[in-house]
Amino acid sequence: MQHCRSWFSDQGWLPFTFQIQAWSALLSGESGMVNAPTGSGKTYSLLLPAIARGLHEPAKGCQIIWITPIRALAKEIAQSAERAVQGMGSDWRVEIRTGDTSQKIKQRQKKELPEILITTPESIHVMFTQKGHERLFKHLQAVVLDEWHELMGSKRAVQCELLLARFRALNPAMQTWGISATIGNMAESMDVLLGPNPPKPGQWVVADIEKDLVVEAVLPEEVETLPWAGHLGLRLLDQVVPLIYENESTLIFTNTRAQAEIWFQKLLEADPSLAGVLAMHHSAISREMRTWVEEALYDGRLKAVVCTSSLDLGVDFRPVDCVVQIGSPKGVSRFVQRAGRSGHRPGATSKIFFVPTHSLELIECAALRKAIDTKTNEDRMPYLRSMDVLIQYLVTRAVGGGFVADELWQEVRETVSFMSLSYEEWLWCLDFVVRGGDTLSGYDDYHKVVVEEGVHKVISKKVAMRHKFGIGTIVSGALVKVKLQRGKVLGQVEEYFVSRLSIGERFWFAGQCLELVWFQGIEVRVRPAKNAKGAVPSYMGGRMPLSAELGRYLREKIEESATKNSFEDPELALIQPIIRLQKERSIVPNRNQFLMEYLEDDEGYHLFVYPFEGRLAHEGMALLIGHRLGHFGSQTFSIAMNDYGFELLSDQPISIQDALDSDIFSTDYLRSDLSSSLNESELTQRRFRDIAQISGLLFTGYPGKNMSTKQLQSSTKLMYEVFRDYDPDNLLLRQAQEEVHEFQLEEARIRAALERIAQQEWVLNHIDAPTPLAFPILVDRLRETMSNESLVSRIQRMQLDFG
Repeated sequence: MQHCRSWFSDQGWLPFTFQIQAWSALLSGESGMVNAPTGSGKTYSLLLPAIARGLHEPAKGCQIIWITPIRALAKEIAQSAERAVQGMGSDWRVEIRTGDTSQKIKQRQKKELPEILITTPESIHVMFTQKGHERLFKHLQAVVLDEWHELMGSKRAVQCELLLARFRALNPAMQTWGISATIGNMAESMDVLLGPNPPKPGQWVVADIEKDLVVEAVLPEEVETLPWAGHLGLRLLDQVVPLIYENESTLIFTNTRAQAEIWFQKLLEADPSLAGVLAMHHSAISREMRTWVEEALYDGRLKAVVCTSSLDLGVDFRPVDCVVQIGSPKGVSRFVQRAGRSGHRPGATSKIFFVPTHSLELIECAALRKAIDTKTNEDRMPYLRSMDVLIQYLVTRAVGGGFVADELWQEVRETVSFMSLSYEEWLWCLDFVVRGGDTLSGYDDYHKVVVEEGVHKVISKKVAMRHKFGIGTIVSGALVKVKLQRGKVLGQVEEYFVSRLSIGERFWFAGQCLELVWFQGIEVRVRPAKNAKGAVPSYMGGRMPLSAELGRYLREKIEESATKNSFEDPELALIQPIIRLQKERSIVPNRNQFLMEYLEDDEGYHLFVYPFEGRLAHEGMALLIGHRLGHFGSQTFSIAMNDYGFELLSDQPISIQDALDSDIFSTDYLRSDLSSSLNESELTQRRFRDIAQISGLLFTGYPGKNMSTKQLQSSTKLMYEVFRDYDPDNLLLRQAQEEVHEFQLEEARIRAALERIAQQEWVLNHIDAPTPLAFPILVDRLRETMSNESLVSRIQRMQLDFG
């Protein structure tokens, strides 16, 4: 430990107590979790003792694997590691292995790994496809999973569980450490990290550091400045520009890539002098451009960057002076993570400016402040029994030299995700990779794995190559490369967006207005267009739901806004005209009331329901209530939802009073009623599309020759219908159904909401015009059928009509 103390002293630093505890635990051979605020020195709490140990023990091959959730973070970790290695007099090598690593380095790493390898879950699985990969990892001493809270609650965590089980099988003494910000279910997250049968309990290392965080809203003089609905926040753009000039460096976080493109464009229009010192960063723009932005911000060449979650994590820019959040982040932990990018050093205060995009988000700002004051954090629920990931892993191991089924069965069961896997289910998975199961046994493409002398292996070079291209669990729409006609690649957009454009049409991407010149396969050729308007690419799945924890405080603040005469939160004082209008047309529900509103107009009959449980849970509740209303007569509904509630729209009167008398919000038969409501829904089929890609059922194409979105949809639909009609017990089909209930519809959250509603006073109000609560839901339905520009005009007209 003296080496760690000495190096810290050389830097002029004093170690925190949690860092000393982590040094001691790792040097003692323990495994566990480091839980500390952003910017408190978590990286050095585990990196230094591992290097120090190597000074006394001659290293043989790779000693530490450091896994990060994003490539950009790998660069910062490598810089920190190289600084420590040199300063401590170690001869260890530090290298990165991600999808961005050059082929030359990858080829060298096939023969020998550095002592410290910084990588991603996907890259480790790709390395497992190499025959003889065991020798590369047999001397591994420790694996560190950085930003574990970001991996938890995704299938990437399942990938991590499987790779950890593999490493432990190769070296049972290997140590496992996680680095995590605070989440609601910390104990469960460490259980997942260490596996169901750790040799000894994991060590908690918790930083006793209070990180001060100040939340300040960017407020208009009058609440009428803000629209009743929307998601861009451009009405307050003129108040954001001064924040850029008041600070040396500013991060402007948006919730989607499209929103980032629009804000970047509008900021330059508002203040052209920002050209050259304002940049943009999101995952769809090219790696070269992202790297340039990170380096320029680090060097102080940029004053501001408009970004998405691509810069949520610990990418090193030196401390950022100012953080701006455009619109509600919909979750407390995400908001705190972003705020932590300012004052990103021990003891510094973090400050974040909240820019509301519509009037009701003022209440969300107050709710976020309350959640932060009470140290509330969301749970990250682990994925269990993800058969698509397991099937992908079986083929990975079969490509990488093969496996003995019973040995791998024992290894896989040493994960939380698959510890409940039955032997019959295991045999089903093996049969699926060998002959495609009963349904696909007649098709050679699904005979991927062969069994020779008791070893399951892949002998087909075609199967092996296809599989390597498909490794991973991040599924997005088909992407096309955007390339300047005479120049570099700018990044990628989703194919469905480009397919709607005609040659000569213009669109904004990577901060430039571009004209479409040519589109073929997965490449788009463009040229710069001057002073032109154009569409902005949108991306599937970009809208995040309100978390349960934030929803609870939102309900509290809504009640407070309607019952108090003076307010600690300036946002609640500003929104009073909207609250008064809601009271005039209906009521503002308190925590003991459950509000429904019924409206008849030229469109038809509207039922608005307000559980305040987030858009995913509301989608499930809308389907459920629509199904149950069908018991009172055949009726067709259009459904719309937002984070506050949902709408059922019909061309016939809705028998809501009869339904309330029959306890339509009961939890009885919840699963079966939800399943029945899904029979005519595309939700399960959409979920199955992702599962089919991850499991390798669908090969989406070689680089440069990807399957189009239309081909992907038709292939998935055909396969889904075959399994549904002829193989209803197919484990991948069952997984799709379970994931829809658990993650898409948030069934557990729906059940909790229905139990809460059962204890509340039900209020059904017949209204003559949309209320401020109903208006945003109406707009959400319009958004599906209108362009951004025409939607803005329509919202303004509707607000005048109804306001």
